Amino acid sequence: MLYLEYPPSGSRMQPMGIMERDRQRLVGAVRSAVEEYRMIEPGDRIAVGLSGGKDSLALLYALSKLRAYHSVPFDLVAVTVDLGFPDTDYSRVEAYVASLGVPFRLEPSKIGPIVFDARKEPNPCALCSRLRRGVLHHAAKELGCTRVALGHTRDDAVETLLMAMFYEGRIHCFEPVSYLTRTNLTLIRPLLLVKEEEILALVGDLGLPVLPSPCPAAGTTSRRRVEDLLAGLMEDDPHVSDRVFGALRSSGIDGWKRPASP
Repeated sequence: MLYLEYPPSGSRMQPMGIMERDRQRLVGAVRSAVEEYRMIEPGDRIAVGLSGGKDSLALLYALSKLRAYHSVPFDLVAVTVDLGFPDTDYSRVEAYVASLGVPFRLEPSKIGPIVFDARKEPNPCALCSRLRRGVLHHAAKELGCTRVALGHTRDDAVETLLMAMFYEGRIHCFEPVSYLTRTNLTLIRPLLLVKEEEILALVGDLGLPVLPSPCPAAGTTSRRRVEDLLAGLMEDDPHVSDRVFGALRSSGIDGWKRPASP
């Protein structure tokens, strides 16, 4: 079987293994999202929010490869917000970032102790997310970045839409691209066309140094309940998530309408 390399222009047909094909498919899907939603402009410096989870690590990999050949020039820097939980070692993450030729910034914080010890939040996710965004955006501005890339996948979009319907009574999802007037930063989500299972299949092949989540609330959130619900539905019909994502893409809500060709 023959496959095309992911840079389509000027490339020639060549044989490749399954893992190489899957890596190039990941980069190709990121390229498609970037181009379809016009996520990057010439000269952008992009701060990649790197939590140490598989999605953000895969995002950094894909953007580092895309940067090498894409017609729109851009720069990258990886930013990890240390939540302040004890015994979290980011040395393997830092080494991985260096292997991709990307600068790394570890931003310290006390978000974990604030949320769980001082505030004792019964529903900690919203506050934690808001505080993490603040620290990430502040670091991005200090580093001279114009955009922040987040590792939300296709699955995250489907779950967010369902959570808004089930728990908030509205039809809503995060936007593929959103401009923040207070910080003059643009948020982009280049993994939106990638499924979680595709990233899971590449974790070992890409050598991703995935960190276990130190959050005490991990696995007990509303999002996890929606994940479990979807997993149950997909045991009977594996295309349920695909249909929900298709409905989101065709709805045009929250910036999901595909921009017209320039």
